[in-house]
Amino acid sequence: MQPQYNDGKPQAEAEWSTGFCDCFSDCSNCCITCWCPCITFGEVAEIVDRGSTSCGASGALYALVACITGCGCIYSCFYRTKMRKQYNISGSQCGDCLSHFFCELCALTQEYRELKSRGFDLPLGWQGNVERQNQGIAMGAPAVQGGMTR
Repeated sequence: MQPQYNDGKPQAEAEWSTGFCDCFSDCSNCCITCWCPCITFGEVAEIVDRGSTSCGASGALYALVACITGCGCIYSCFYRTKMRKQYNISGSQCGDCLSHFFCELCALTQEYRELKSRGFDLPLGWQGNVERQNQGIAMGAPAVQGGMTR
């Protein structure tokens, strides 16, 4: 992975904000992920994809892959890599795949906690987070005055 540059200086790679096995630091997400990992994956994927895919679509595709292959990790490990690259978190693609293969639930909850620590409210989705960041101010087209009158 090539370092990102800021003002001509290489930017150091960051570490994950929480440990891989810190699942119980967010008990509600740990329980949801344990019983229905497609929900956590969908929420993470929507934020990582910046709203280009919905939580529902990503979660459904994850569930489909998991039902057909028995390994949702085949799909989810690519999002871990994408997320690491977005936030310049240290690691490798091989490590991402191994993390998801050996403990899918720990990997998903760590990604969820990482986005949460970066200020995202994952249940709101991408659009909800954008609106929250803009403090609910709708950015629409400017009002246009009436046309020419005589």
